[in-house]
Amino acid sequence: MKGLLYLTALNTAMKLFKPLADFIRFSAKVTDKIGRIIYTDVQSKRVKKWYADPKNAYYRTDFDLNPDSIAFDLGGFEGQWASDIYARFNCPVYVFEPVPKYAQNIKDRFKINQKIKVFPFGLSDKSFKTAIAIQGEGSSTLNKRDSSETIEIELVRFIDFIKEHNITFINVMKINIEGAEYDLLDDIINNGYIKNINHLIIQFHDFFPDAKQRMAAIRFKLKQTHDNTFYHEFVWEGWKLKL
Repeated sequence: MKGLLYLTALNTAMKLFKPLADFIRFSAKVTDKIGRIIYTDVQSKRVKKWYADPKNAYYRTDFDLNPDSIAFDLGGFEGQWASDIYARFNCPVYVFEPVPKYAQNIKDRFKINQKIKVFPFGLSDKSFKTAIAIQGEGSSTLNKRDSSETIEIELVRFIDFIKEHNITFINVMKINIEGAEYDLLDDIINNGYIKNINHLIIQFHDFFPDAKQRMAAIRFKLKQTHDNTFYHEFVWEGWKLKL
């Protein structure tokens, strides 16, 4: 009898609290959507300000390179930066793009160009497989809220790739890897290879809570080895190895 009364009371309570639970879930969705709208608006203003200044177009391609230089493109997407660097300096460009269909498109684009080497994986602080949300240029392993398609990709530890390919110096490295730059840069700084990279072009992302703190910590460490050549918060910034 007591068991029946307990079940009846529990069932009644669940019915009473269901509207509250539904409201909480609805509120969370609304809050998340508002957060995305605010972030998109803030970021769009940052990007608009970047493109409003014509000289900013040169920051990502204006380097002291020659045909013997080595460029790394982390987050190749369509391969445009690799194309711009090769067209200007005729130097080898290593392109890393973990989304298979994007990597294949880049391979097809440069199929007769032996100096542009395309790798269908990303570089990271460790080697592993993970899920990525397909969102065009913004495809991310961390920011998956706006994607209806998620696939598994491969990531390879940066220093392991460097050792395997016997790369002793990188003249310029562009990093646009949608939030994964924090762990990667921490690892490159901690293992000391940062002193073997002349130019760094980085896009930090702020779509997770501690982004500003982590960016500030990495920028502080970078100042020990590099000079900050330009800075547009969460859009693009450049670093050059100290003389």
